[in-house]
Amino acid sequence: MSAKVVIVDDHSMVREGLRQLLELDGDVEVIGEASDGVECLDLLQEILPQVLLLDINMPNMNGLEVLEKLKEDNVNVKVIILTVHNEIEFLMRAVEIGINGYLLKESDSTELKRAIFRVINGETYIQPSMIPLLNSKMIERDIEKIKIKALTKRELEVLKLLSIGLYNKEIGERLSISERTVKNHISSIFKKIEVTDRTQAAVFSIRNKIVNVF
Repeated sequence: MSAKVVIVDDHSMVREGLRQLLELDGDVEVIGEASDGVECLDLLQEILPQVLLLDINMPNMNGLEVLEKLKEDNVNVKVIILTVHNEIEFLMRAVEIGINGYLLKESDSTELKRAIFRVINGETYIQPSMIPLLNSKMIERDIEKIKIKALTKRELEVLKLLSIGLYNKEIGERLSISERTVKNHISSIFKKIEVTDRTQAAVFSIRNKIVNVF
C-alpha cells in the first residue's frame, strides 16, 4: 500500500512540484494539501495522513505552531518539517516540540521518500548534514543543565534579578540580604555557569529560560 501524505506549504508551485515527485512511482499518495497552518488543522479534522510534510514559514500559523498544536491535541500523525531553514535554532526547537523528521527543501525526491518511509516505521529522520551540529548543541544543552543544577535556590533568585537588570543594591533589597552577600552570590554564579560578566549571565538565563524578557 502507498504511503498517505498531506503537504502543507504556502506556495502552490512547491506543493504541486512535491506532489508530482512523490507520486511518480506510485508508492506515495498525496491525499491533501494546505496553504497555511490554520487550513492544515482544519484539513486534519477531515482526513488523517500517515505523514504530514510541514513547512515552517507560513501565514496565519507557522509550522512550529502547528506542530505544538498537534502535540497538544495528541493527533496521531507523523510530522516531517520540510523547510529552507538550515539554522540549528529551528531544528532544536522542532526537536524540543517533538518532530519525526526534519528535511531541507534542497533534498532530492529519493531522500524525501526515504524520510517518509522511515518515520512511518517509527524512526526519526534528520537532515544528515545537520546531525553533527545537532549533536553538538544537544551536548551543550546537557552541560548547561548541569550548570543550572549546580546553582543554589538563592543563586537562582539572584541570577533572575540580575538578568532583568537590577543592580546589586536593588537585588539585596528585593531579597532582604546585604549588598556584600549579593556580590558573593554573583561571584559564585559566574564561576558555576562559566561567564565573566552580567551580560553573559543574562544571556545564559534567557537561553535556558531561567528568565523570560519577552
